[in-house]
Amino acid sequence: MAAVLAAGLGAGAVNTVVGSGSLITFPVLLATGLPPVTAAVSNALGLIPGAISGAIGYRAELRGQARLLLRLGTGALVGGVTGAVLLLALPAAAFERIVPALVGLAVVLVVLQPRIRAAVLRRRERTGGPARPDGGPLLVTGVTLASVYGGYFPAAQGIIYIALMGVLLDTTVHRLNAVKSVLVAVVNSAATCFFLVSADFDWTAVVLLAVGSALGGLAGARLGRRLSPAVLRALVVVVGAAAIVQLL
Repeated sequence: MAAVLAAGLGAGAVNTVVGSGSLITFPVLLATGLPPVTAAVSNALGLIPGAISGAIGYRAELRGQARLLLRLGTGALVGGVTGAVLLLALPAAAFERIVPALVGLAVVLVVLQPRIRAAVLRRRERTGGPARPDGGPLLVTGVTLASVYGGYFPAAQGIIYIALMGVLLDTTVHRLNAVKSVLVAVVNSAATCFFLVSADFDWTAVVLLAVGSALGGLAGARLGRRLSPAVLRALVVVVGAAAIVQLL
């Protein structure tokens, strides 16, 4: 119980600052003996308070972005439900084989995040102009597809969102982080509403993750502007690599 609570605290902070907090919580839930699907749905529900508290912590950066949130939130809602359906439609054995690949992809994205950001800046220098204010249909499509992945397995979905928005929107990383927190909350909530009537939860794990992630989300928003993401990325990579080894 202490380990799950601590994992939720860390995941809430990491999700708010850089994303990929599920790479901390998911292997901890597996280590307690939960089956992979039960761990995944319990993880999705337990991390919702952390995403909400992170968005509240970034509320100043959310001002003026209501229209963008409505557009992207609609895609996130559709994608999250679709990913949840895929999670429960596929057999558990298939999920156990797919998860290591998804975690591996998430770890790669975490490692490449600085290069993605540098590529975004180089692209804007070449074009010599700002990105579209709303990102256009390409951003909505990309967020919807990323949300399908997030509804299936939430690790690194926040980093995917930031990468997409960073390419197609001209705004600060803090405002991107704020929008990312809202999208993660939408996806997890949409998936969880579907899971509530069709999947088994471990409610002890859910409560512990919820408490820890809510506190961690607030702390992450407060400290996110001061801490370098490099240290958190290194932690996520280590934990993610351990998760892959355990799953395999």
